[in-house]
Amino acid sequence: MALNEEALQALKTELLDELVKEDPSKSQLAERLAEIRSADIGEVLEELIEEDEELSAALTVLDILSTERAANVLGYLPKESQLEVVGELSDSQVLKLLEEMGSDERADLFNRLGEDRREALLRRMAHQEREDLKRLASYEEGTAGAIMTSDYVAIASGMTVSQAMMRVRQTAPDAETVYQLYVLDSDGHLIGTMSLRQLMVARPGALVDDIMIKDVIKIPVDKAQEEVARIVARYDLLALPVVDADGRMVGIVTHDDAMDVAESEATEDIHKGMSIGQLEDGVSRVPLWSLYRKRVFWLVLLVFANLFSGAGIAYFEETIAAQVALVFFLPLLIGSGGNAGAQAATLMVRGMATGDVGVKDWSKMLGRELLVAGSLGLTMAIAVAPIGIFRGGEAVAIIVALSMVTIVLFGSLIGMCLPFVLERFKVDPATASAPLVTTLIDATGVLIYFSIATAILAGV
Repeated sequence: MALNEEALQALKTELLDELVKEDPSKSQLAERLAEIRSADIGEVLEELIEEDEELSAALTVLDILSTERAANVLGYLPKESQLEVVGELSDSQVLKLLEEMGSDERADLFNRLGEDRREALLRRMAHQEREDLKRLASYEEGTAGAIMTSDYVAIASGMTVSQAMMRVRQTAPDAETVYQLYVLDSDGHLIGTMSLRQLMVARPGALVDDIMIKDVIKIPVDKAQEEVARIVARYDLLALPVVDADGRMVGIVTHDDAMDVAESEATEDIHKGMSIGQLEDGVSRVPLWSLYRKRVFWLVLLVFANLFSGAGIAYFEETIAAQVALVFFLPLLIGSGGNAGAQAATLMVRGMATGDVGVKDWSKMLGRELLVAGSLGLTMAIAVAPIGIFRGGEAVAIIVALSMVTIVLFGSLIGMCLPFVLERFKVDPATASAPLVTTLIDATGVLIYFSIATAILAGV
């Protein structure tokens, strides 16, 4: 059964208590670990590895597990923890673990190792495994090739259903999934696909070519991984076949790997949305210096950008002196515009990330945003106008109301348009971050507010 946080901590304590004994019972530990899911063991080991003095305990736990189980647990560890474990193991031990790992996880771990370690491991591998690993490890990070696995069930064109079933039985033990089968011609080109269910209910003597689905959804090996995740989610696929430039099948991206990509991309967009660069690891594990470095650039840059707000206020000193009550409403107006802009930017960035909105939809979204933002600004203006009358009279109320409508409308349009502009210039729309949008609106909002105030007060 799955363990909650309390149960995981109890398991950690139980393991440590047993391992500190002079003669720990490995058979007892093995029986206990057999009852625990690999993902839960991985989480416990991650905590042990992060505590440097407990690294040996984590290694002992892995040693107790079977090689297949240990490889599975290793796949659940963060990359830094994987490297710490592998660094304590001999080449022969690492090689055994690599052989039991899925081909995609094997390639990921292999790429994280030092060049000397990689060369030493390659020399020990069988020719076919070595070539497969080198091929998978060669694909550029962030592409379909980098996240795919070569462990899939392929059926030759011209096979009967009974022959195909035999092929499934032969290859199933090493396959990542057997629920989706792929039909290849003599040159390895993907010509069709079918589900295991289709194969099982078909007549034994029927040809797979007659029952397969010929309109196959596939993706080039160099396609961006976020596009892979989008296609898997859109068509609800168990796995997405990957082909090379010549149409030959080279691997599949499974549903779970695609969802990992989706989670990673969503996390990256959130970080960008708050003007934080991409983190190499989870926020709890990333080094403090790295966390500082990722955050400081935009914050310092936006500090200087905010100087324009101060310059705007200084320029309208005479207007402020004539009606001091205007200062009271400045934070309210600027904050409202920034909030509206951040909302609009977030909606557009998310819509573009999911494929719901594209550059072609710009004019449509502009019209919608004008109506929505105008309504929002008017509503907020009505809400704040009585306060304006109370603080400074009718003139101030009119200034505040007009400024609220204008600033909210302008801020919303900035927030909506900026992601489209960035996309047009091949810049990640997620860069249209909340801090960037709010800073732009801070500077322009001051100018809008006091320009309206100067014009109205001059006519009074």
